[in-house]
Amino acid sequence: MQPSAALNRIKPSPTLAITSRVAELKAQGIDVIGLGAGEPDFDTPDFIKEAGIKAIRDGQTKYTNVDGTPELKDAVIAKFSRDNGLSYRRDQITINAGGKHTLFNAMVATLDAGDEVVIPAPYWVSYPDVVLFANGTPVFVAAGADQGYKLRPEQLEAAITPRTKWVILNSPSNPTGAAYSRAELKALGEVLERHPHVWIFADDMYEHIVFDDFEFTTIAQVCPSLYDRTLTANGCSKAYAMTGWRIGFAGGAPWLIKAMSKLQSQSTSNPCSIAQAASVVALTADQSFLKGFAALFQSRRDLVVAMLNQAEGITCPKPEGAFYVYPEFSALIGKTTPNGRLIATDEDFVAYLLDDAKVAAVQGAAFGLSPAMRISYATSEDILREACQRIQTACANVR
Repeated sequence: MQPSAALNRIKPSPTLAITSRVAELKAQGIDVIGLGAGEPDFDTPDFIKEAGIKAIRDGQTKYTNVDGTPELKDAVIAKFSRDNGLSYRRDQITINAGGKHTLFNAMVATLDAGDEVVIPAPYWVSYPDVVLFANGTPVFVAAGADQGYKLRPEQLEAAITPRTKWVILNSPSNPTGAAYSRAELKALGEVLERHPHVWIFADDMYEHIVFDDFEFTTIAQVCPSLYDRTLTANGCSKAYAMTGWRIGFAGGAPWLIKAMSKLQSQSTSNPCSIAQAASVVALTADQSFLKGFAALFQSRRDLVVAMLNQAEGITCPKPEGAFYVYPEFSALIGKTTPNGRLIATDEDFVAYLLDDAKVAAVQGAAFGLSPAMRISYATSEDILREACQRIQTACANVR
């Protein structure tokens, strides 16, 4: 028995690998600071927890509809209307076991061999692997720091071919935190309007974590002509600190939602009934607490950006949202560490940080654009300050 060809096309998540490595080192008593985790450090709000506990006590522990309860679908419909000005019916809503599951269902349900998916780089690590698993072909388009880590219209135009089936737009972005303005989305939409065979996967998971009065918009909202071929994906994981509850959702064309449900019926079946009940409360309660979370992240962002830009050889752009920065360090490539190791790649540099500074970050190679690294600032300011001081010292010590 051998692993399947589909499984051999993908690799384990590098971000999860870093998290596991940090846990191992801490278990050995090593004072390591992990900046690789892609989840908020604070707990799920109490009122959402209580809703989950109530669901258990009320006996909401049975199977539900494969792609979500009517109550949660209605809550998602209300969310899309309230936050995005988008109107959907129940047959246009899918509820999944997290945002990654939404992506997986959409790609596996629609891709055939040779189909292409345009993915701006840097990208979330799961995008290309899910496409490859589904027998599709990722088409990467480099969008570096010089362009704000955002895809330009002329790049999108050049990447589209007759075989393009999807383009993935993630705003705010994991790993960079870059977010598209209304005008930037409009410009990309004008390109997509000329290519009616291309669908859009809009990953809006970090929608509520934006800074400096940035106005979040999503492409189906900005370009109504693209509504019928956009899957607008979101979830409870990041904004509501519900990563472990595993609830993602999306709105799209009825035939696509039906296809994704068919796949889900033969894989996971319904998402956790208890998590669904808690998510109804999360999405329908007073949403003002989300601004408090965003303000906390903004303060951390400002600290990390300022301190990293003081590190010799590092340039750190200021992101519009999410809880990541993506500093680049081309000036450090070719230098050597105090013990004589050559820094030839960003993997070498993050290995140096882990070994010598006891700070764990994720190499830019994992996200398709080097030399850089992703740092998550979803931890306390005291820890972030200590981590950045260690990075500054490590940078000063290379020659």
